[in-house]
Amino acid sequence: MERSVGGVGVLDKAVSILDALEPGPLSLNQLVAATGISRATTHRLASALEHHGFVARDPGGRFTLGARLTRPSLAEAARPALEALRDATGESTQLYVPRNGSRVCVVSLESPHSLRTIVAVGAVLPLDKGSAGRALLASLAADPELSRRGWAQSVEERERGVASVSAPVWRDGEVVAAVSVSGPVDRTSRTPGRRYATDVKAAARAVEAAMGWSPWCSSAEDRT
Repeated sequence: MERSVGGVGVLDKAVSILDALEPGPLSLNQLVAATGISRATTHRLASALEHHGFVARDPGGRFTLGARLTRPSLAEAARPALEALRDATGESTQLYVPRNGSRVCVVSLESPHSLRTIVAVGAVLPLDKGSAGRALLASLAADPELSRRGWAQSVEERERGVASVSAPVWRDGEVVAAVSVSGPVDRTSRTPGRRYATDVKAAARAVEAAMGWSPWCSSAEDRT
């Protein structure tokens, strides 16, 4: 007798459904035949996987792999936007994500200048220092000014001689990442936001678009 959907074997059955869909879309009957799972269980599991984005439906109603399995990773999707930001500003660019009360660099592109800021991919930095940390806290309304204008700047806050500008990346009302540009104060000036804010915000919007995320901001000004 087949184990119930709530039993220990559910994960194996769900994986078998995903494996069956890897070559291409299947109707419910084809999915049942490919997995050997009962029709009722196949339908319930496929529908649950669809709800969570692991399975989708094609225009003909067939099951297919969903966006959570077919879309690029955040780092992959963000890289073109960060490359464009680096080229536009001439400075190093980074993408940070929050993790365990800190921020982690997941993309880092270096400036072509010999004197430049370097942040290693995987570097763990504090949330309470630097423009990227403040950008990652934007959804908590920790900084009303940041919520209004949509970007943050810092000058020699985390590291002497370095200035940066960052903008939050939104997904359905939550900040999930921060785009940052950083460089020596001698080039970026002590008011780097005046020079880079527009480009940094545009890069953050490009990352959201590349991931297919629905952004949200607290005011219309944030979207400009």
